[in-house]
Amino acid sequence: MSRRWFYYVFLLLFVGASLSAFQPTEATRVVSNDSFTNGEVLSYKVHYGLINAAEATIELSDNIHRVNNRPCYQATVTGRTLGSFDFFLRIRDTWRSYIDTATIRPQRFFRNIEENHYRKRETVDFDHTRATASVESYKKNKNDVKRGTFKVPSNVQDIVSGVYFLRTINFDQRRPGEVIRVQGFFDDEVFSMDVIYKGRETVETKAGIVRALRLVPKMPSNKLFRGENAISVYLSDDRNKIPVLIQAEMFVGSVKVDMYKYQGLKNRLNLVASN
Repeated sequence: MSRRWFYYVFLLLFVGASLSAFQPTEATRVVSNDSFTNGEVLSYKVHYGLINAAEATIELSDNIHRVNNRPCYQATVTGRTLGSFDFFLRIRDTWRSYIDTATIRPQRFFRNIEENHYRKRETVDFDHTRATASVESYKKNKNDVKRGTFKVPSNVQDIVSGVYFLRTINFDQRRPGEVIRVQGFFDDEVFSMDVIYKGRETVETKAGIVRALRLVPKMPSNKLFRGENAISVYLSDDRNKIPVLIQAEMFVGSVKVDMYKYQGLKNRLNLVASN
């Protein structure tokens, strides 16, 4: 089992929810946000078959930060392996995005990757006026810094900020089967993905039974996931729209990312009352 395999497992938290370009492509936009606020914390377990393989947390700082002279939410995602997985494939990853409070666009993205002996630190500064992303990164040697500036689409998202932007979308205005084209910037590249809105379902999580919205990103042919509909991402069917469950069928087995704890939600979670 390679390091890259487990890295993509953590990205399951975002693959159907990030990189979004749902809004018109004007240079300046204002997004109404009734879905999240400072202090929200979401906690997940990553299961490989019956094995509790890892845990991840998505957290909004209690304070507003100022980046590029814009007020921003600080959103931080951390992931780490557990138990026997930690012995063979030690992972300590952190991704952080500074998200403009008015536009829900990223101003700055940071990641610190520690996976076995692999190391990478990266900072991306977004200039939405010039439609560019400036990247500075290094691996083990801090003196060996790589820099580059890349053209990006209007209102592009990074891998973390896209989760929060998706949560502002009104799915009451979308029909099951509708295909949404999304765009984003990651690993020095702009790429697109089609996401199919499948409608409403009820799913069982460790935090309770939740009414949810199901999204299925269409996967290109690859050696990781089993078929183009291998991943299902479930968002709570309420004003929060938090990721509550991700299920994936991979060639190496089934993976489930399951929310087990939450706090600081802006709205009440749409749980199904037990009998």
